[in-house]
Amino acid sequence: MSDRSSGAGSGHALSRVPQNVAAGLGLVLLGMSGVWAAGDLSRGTLGAMGPGMLPHWVAIGVAACGVLLAATGFVRGGAGLQTFGLRGPIVVVLAILAFAATIRPTALGPITTPGLGLIFAGPLAVILAGYASPEARFRELVILALLLTAGCMLLFGDLLNLPIPLFPIALIEAASGTVSSRVLLRLAAGALALAGLGLLLLLRRSARRGGTDVARHSMTG
Repeated sequence: MSDRSSGAGSGHALSRVPQNVAAGLGLVLLGMSGVWAAGDLSRGTLGAMGPGMLPHWVAIGVAACGVLLAATGFVRGGAGLQTFGLRGPIVVVLAILAFAATIRPTALGPITTPGLGLIFAGPLAVILAGYASPEARFRELVILALLLTAGCMLLFGDLLNLPIPLFPIALIEAASGTVSSRVLLRLAAGALALAGLGLLLLLRRSARRGGTDVARHSMTG
């Protein structure tokens, strides 16, 4: 009993509001802000989707999930808000800013960042955001970044045909007239996916070898 009580009281509660309620209200506010931000974009139709269709409905889905989460917290209760570190929010914000500054040319005073497109800005943002957790591992983040970027390129650029910068401006100018943008997109996404899967296989093989070495040492010992 003493161990449980000491473990439960180790965190410093900031409020009696259940964590699920606070998280749900935060998702509702995030969804409402997303709907407002995408209000100026044309949604189009299901047959011809506009640039505002996906952001609008994703924001509505986020808000709906927030309502369900908050309702669950009201009914079941739960632990109150507790203190938290600033590493996670700061790193995630930095990853978002890095993505915004590198996906297309951005003027930062006298300096203009190069437009690297999603193929470079995507992995950069995923890797940076992964270090919000102290348990982050670089190799696993690289694999996740490659696979996620390949999926996003195929989804937003190929299937939905949204006007998102996918490649550096220099590469687009060099490939214009020789390779179609759709073919270049698929080739690049396939290369990223193959690289991610290859690294995943290598990581699993090294983990298996490490496990067999440990087993041999334990048997000989």
